[in-house]
Amino acid sequence: MPQEISLSDVKDLVGKEIGVSDWITVTQKIIDGFADATDDHQFIHTDPVRAAAETPFGGTIAHGFLSLSLLSAMNYNCLPRVREQTMGINYGFDKVRFMTPVKCGAKVRGRFTMAEARFRGAGMLMVTYDVTVDIEGERKPALTANWLTIIQFDPKDRPADA
Repeated sequence: MPQEISLSDVKDLVGKEIGVSDWITVTQKIIDGFADATDDHQFIHTDPVRAAAETPFGGTIAHGFLSLSLLSAMNYNCLPRVREQTMGINYGFDKVRFMTPVKCGAKVRGRFTMAEARFRGAGMLMVTYDVTVDIEGERKPALTANWLTIIQFDPKDRPADA
């Protein structure tokens, strides 16, 4: 996949996997930082000794929302930039399913398929991605989601056939 594409290229990418990110190691430092940011200090995330003794995970696990929040970094790592884009907006999710806990020390990566792309208004393109967050060495993913984003651009750059 090229590093940069044009708005007119987007329609040809619908239905295709367009990016697989590099692996990200989910460390206890990352988990603890997320716990501090969200005020979610449940022991399964922040107490390695207790989590090893009292859970089936053998140690701490990442917050599900931490795994979800890593999609932004994964996106920037592997998806092509739209040349005409002036701003990107996170519009939301239609569906998120947390499938497998991410254990501390595990590596995760994002896999992005462009499910839909449609122009809205004069200067916006709504893109829906089917996203899977893989866990290295695990059969089932950490999560699956339908992620909606908006690419904003100058209306003069809108393709004539859009």
